[in-house]
Amino acid sequence: MADRRLWSYKEIAAHIGVRTDTVRSYKKHGLLPPPDLVEGGKPYWFADTIRDWVTRRPGHRGGR
Repeated sequence: MADRRLWSYKEIAAHIGVRTDTVRSYKKHGLLPPPDLVEGGKPYWFADTIRDWVTRRPGHRGGR
């Protein structure tokens, strides 16, 4: 079953254990996948999008 909950920078940061500003920096430098939704100028990602990204990102050690 797909997890279609939308995550903001805050939820992504909590999931990967970094500060919100770090996630913003990832987006700025093209390290995050494209947002699944932009609403009111704010990007959001499906939880599954981020979980998939986490498994593929450099330095991933199989945590979380």
